[in-house]
Amino acid sequence: MLNNQYRYKLLALDMDGTLLTDEHEISHETSSWIHKAMKAGIHVCLSTGRAAHHALPYGQELGLDTPMVTVNGSEVWKSPNELHVRTLLDPELVSKMHEIAIKHNCWFWAYTVDKLFNSERWVDSIYDHEWLKFGYTTEDNDVRHQILMELQDLGGLQITNSSTTNLEINPAGISKASGIQEVCKLLGITMEEVVAVGDSLNDLAVIQAAGLGVAMGNAQETVKEAADLVVGTNNEDGIVEVIRDYILKEA
Repeated sequence: MLNNQYRYKLLALDMDGTLLTDEHEISHETSSWIHKAMKAGIHVCLSTGRAAHHALPYGQELGLDTPMVTVNGSEVWKSPNELHVRTLLDPELVSKMHEIAIKHNCWFWAYTVDKLFNSERWVDSIYDHEWLKFGYTTEDNDVRHQILMELQDLGGLQITNSSTTNLEINPAGISKASGIQEVCKLLGITMEEVVAVGDSLNDLAVIQAAGLGVAMGNAQETVKEAADLVVGTNNEDGIVEVIRDYILKEA
């Protein structure tokens, strides 16, 4: 491994709005520079709100065999197919979040350990499943704000988003930051040696905790304000800037 010569040892990449273009593809240029980083001994870790089976094809496309953080930190994978740790939502809280969605007639969705459910396809019994994340999506700012207030009253929840029109809920204390901290333990490195890149509130904690926190040009303003630097958008190969100008430039 050659990464001892570099200040940063791990590149933690959000997927939607960061690694992926708006067409949900990895550009050739971004892929090329990720491979340059990997060849130099930099660990590249997907850090996503997606479930593992939705993230894995992109990891395979890049040839990643490194740890992976999925479902906003509710799962940390030692390798793409080897689970390291999983943190579940209290089903009682899932039941209450479901009631809030019905009350506000809001589109909702939730990940169990093996399936994605939503408003059109819900479960007969919440208590028969293991829950990882719950979410709401609405264009109505007032409704979304009211739901947020009710969720905060529940307690025991980590509330973020992956777009300006949704809310994503994980167990309290679980985030991409907690996930990447677990990855650091697995790799024997520190958070100071991490570069974290993202665009939404579910990236905020890890961007703040990393040695170098990077916001994409298309990131939400709160994320840009918290980041150490802002690069190009997900359609402008912003990740290339990170690798070329801030990771591999330091020998």
